[in-house]
Amino acid sequence: MEKIQFIGLKELDDVDKEMVKKLCAEYYPKISRALKNIESLVVHIKPYSKGGARPKYSMHIRAIAATRIFETDKVAEWDLSKAMRMSFDDLEKELRHAFHEEKVPRKDERGSLI
Repeated sequence: MEKIQFIGLKELDDVDKEMVKKLCAEYYPKISRALKNIESLVVHIKPYSKGGARPKYSMHIRAIAATRIFETDKVAEWDLSKAMRMSFDDLEKELRHAFHEEKVPRKDERGSLI
């Protein structure tokens, strides 16, 4: 768990802190399997509200490996757990795309399968 760094965790209440740590512990093994040489995972949470009753959360997740840095797009959502899941799913999708884990049958120029 020491490879996960949190930014903005102090701005959350205790229930949200525990939920964030639980979701990170759930997704970290999946990401470390996809990215074999992971050095750290940076989770950046920014709650913001403009006078409303509940805050909106902005999420960024960065997986730092020895050779590359994978970063999610900005996710903004009213529900913190949904924002985290969307960010982690985006990171997993980016890792699959980078390492081509999806097996798609290839075709030659005539359209027949190789």
